[in-house]
Amino acid sequence: MSEDCIRLSDVSKRFGSAAPALDHLSGRVGGGEITGLVGPDGAGKTTLLRLMTGLMVPDSGSIEVLGFDTRREPAGLQAQIGYMPQRFGLYEDLSVQENLDLYADMRGLALVDRPAAFAELLRFTDLARFTGRLAGKLSGGMKQKLGLACALLKKPRLLLLDEPGVGVDPISRRDLWAMVRDLTKDGTGVVWSTAYLEEAEACDRVLLLNGGKLLFAGPPADMRERVTGRVFKITGISGRRRPILARLLERSEVMDGVIQGEAMRIVVGPGDRPAALIDRAIAGLDAGALSAKPTSPRFEDAFVDMLGGGPGGRSKLAEVARTLDTTDPKPVIEAHGLTKRFGDFTAADDITFAIPRGQIFGLLGPNGAGKSTTFKMLCGLLKPTAGEGRVSGYDLRRESAQARNQLGYMAQKFSLYGDLSVAQNLEFFAGVYGLAGAHKTERIALLGEVFDFGPYGAMSAKDLPLGIKQRLALACAVIHEPAALFLDEPTSGVDPITRREFWTHINALVEKGITVLVTTHFMDEAEYCDRIALIYHGRSIALGSPGALKARVATPEAPDPTMEDAFIALIGASGAGGQS
Repeated sequence: MSEDCIRLSDVSKRFGSAAPALDHLSGRVGGGEITGLVGPDGAGKTTLLRLMTGLMVPDSGSIEVLGFDTRREPAGLQAQIGYMPQRFGLYEDLSVQENLDLYADMRGLALVDRPAAFAELLRFTDLARFTGRLAGKLSGGMKQKLGLACALLKKPRLLLLDEPGVGVDPISRRDLWAMVRDLTKDGTGVVWSTAYLEEAEACDRVLLLNGGKLLFAGPPADMRERVTGRVFKITGISGRRRPILARLLERSEVMDGVIQGEAMRIVVGPGDRPAALIDRAIAGLDAGALSAKPTSPRFEDAFVDMLGGGPGGRSKLAEVARTLDTTDPKPVIEAHGLTKRFGDFTAADDITFAIPRGQIFGLLGPNGAGKSTTFKMLCGLLKPTAGEGRVSGYDLRRESAQARNQLGYMAQKFSLYGDLSVAQNLEFFAGVYGLAGAHKTERIALLGEVFDFGPYGAMSAKDLPLGIKQRLALACAVIHEPAALFLDEPTSGVDPITRREFWTHINALVEKGITVLVTTHFMDEAEYCDRIALIYHGRSIALGSPGALKARVATPEAPDPTMEDAFIALIGASGAGGQS
């Protein structure tokens, strides 16, 4: 076993009169390995990382980092570590090289050592071609790589990373993991904080936090063991999968479930005969020749099970939503040759697709590929250079007001008014969408009840927990009962339980005839879509169902690829060079 980089002994931390941010934690982080600091929003991950850096001290207990006590010797340990905060402080109006120069000054890197250090880090991060580019003009993945380079300017014995994968596409995420894994070969210890439980699978060890308490410490395989034999893949489904999943999630035998392309992934409760439980759950569904076969458990399956299961299949939001005519053959969202140029740069080039009523359509692509540009043109936030976009038959150029009234928009970054309360945000957006009088009052009251905003009604939006912010953003997007929902990375950074609650609402709304356009970097969320357009270098390089895209990259050696495998293979086949 490698020597410990960090020892935590009965650590507690509280802010004001709130519940403890950290509650009597003990654990260890080894050198030469990646330790995942895993848990939902508000679990205490960022607080623990800041304690590890010596930027804060615990209320009780002790933390030893690289042999230094964080209370008595913070300066000593800070000279030995690299730290990349969640919102890394790159200077967006400085170039890549100017940011490196600045951080070299701040870290006290000798002038004579800088050329070799810069050359190694630029090679390591594949940023050598972009030294003159402003940091603000980099894609999300490239910003994270630059942030990592700045954290590594003086080779640390310990590297602390606070959610470096948030908002980063699968290709850039793999690059980051490969870079960090290389560091451990020389004995560097790494703490990788994340709310993405698929990232936990890649760690050597995991510290799993929830509500400030340590729920699990050990290798990911030990966590998965708790649901071994209880995870099933259901195939042979006929008809629409979403209502079938909703019915299954209401069964007492079922702890969790998600859509996986044409199939479903179901976790049943504990017991001596899990096969009997899944057979009982699917009996009488009348959904085709269903087949339930055991499949390999994931860390996320075990985590949701540990917390008592998912939120169920009922959506109060959908229950009060109007039902739209799903037999109407006319598409709800249309892109015809959409093109956007910024000077001599073409961000989106001849994008064409149509989305019928009651479908989820996914726009996928690497950071900087053009999917956000396409998305913004279709929801009226960006005027196309050429081509046409329509929502519910309204042209986004000539009938923009009518088109916008037919759609609800949920932005990638929380875009509500932080200084307004929950109630004031609902009031404001209801007015923006033209609601008035008794109808406006009724919709605000109804959504407040559906999302249980009562305890938060007077709280400023900026102070809400992330899960409640997401509920509020969704409530504001649907307050006027739109025909289409535009969701731009809607669950980035939120925990698995909140994500499941969100998708329970979306799946149920789609069954009521709402049409959804979504961008996401979660490949499991891509599986929820009916169809996907994969955007790369501004062009649509693949269009089809998740199953069809995975089938395109299947080989005799890998006959059952994941959606992430398909994403990376299709981008590679399209000639992926570095991002630009």
